[in-house]
Amino acid sequence: PIYPPFLFAPDNNERRLVSCALEERAGRWHWNREATAAAIDERTRLFMLCNPHNPVGRAFDREELSWIAALAEERDLVICSDEIHCGLVLDADRPHIPIAALDERTARRTITLMAPSKTWNIPSLYCAFAIIPDPALRSRFRRAMRGIVPHVNVLGMVAAEAAYRDGGPWREALLDYLRGNRTRVLEAIAAMPGLRTTSPEATYLAWIDCREAGLDDPAAFFEAAGVGLSDGKGFGLAGFVRLNFGCPRNTLDEALARMSRALATRG
Repeated sequence: PIYPPFLFAPDNNERRLVSCALEERAGRWHWNREATAAAIDERTRLFMLCNPHNPVGRAFDREELSWIAALAEERDLVICSDEIHCGLVLDADRPHIPIAALDERTARRTITLMAPSKTWNIPSLYCAFAIIPDPALRSRFRRAMRGIVPHVNVLGMVAAEAAYRDGGPWREALLDYLRGNRTRVLEAIAAMPGLRTTSPEATYLAWIDCREAGLDDPAAFFEAAGVGLSDGKGFGLAGFVRLNFGCPRNTLDEALARMSRALATRG
């Protein structure tokens, strides 16, 4: 599964998408390395990475990122790394590692995308940025974005500066709150028949497997119970839903209670 724009961005640019599914093993999502390597051929030019991962919540470790970097070097791929959730790592023992920070060789082939919008909840101010150390790659990026990607507005720039400069204490308090919400989600989902999830290491998202619940359309089923969840089909994996637990705790508790009641009382 992957953040939906990853699935249609290649087609928007007249490119063909080659996807390789993550696999869930022992409560964590992992790359299928053999399948990923086999899917890359001489026509492949770009490796699109989401780290931390939306929707499964993985914060990939140094060994995993080094494998991706080595694969990109071997096949001469540009890496586009969406790291917009990098400020929302929940597990203290698993800090965010930008793939471009591994070494200079990897940095030269990497486009890193970041923004304060997720961590500080300011997406409406439209401030995002790309870090592209290599001048030639940066020039190619600028040519491609010309006339398509708008300039950052002044309000967005000021908000981003304030968030990064002064928002540290607020972010730490947010992470503590999200950890508490994560615990609530994990406990509640574990008690719901037919549902299972994994513990997200980062983000405020829970990726919930509903395939054993016998629901034809899990998102529609829970929406009828008054809970708005993202349909897994939009992420490329039917039978799942994505729950956003970045909300007030009473709202989250009510949503989880409605989900539990809906499963318990269905005909």
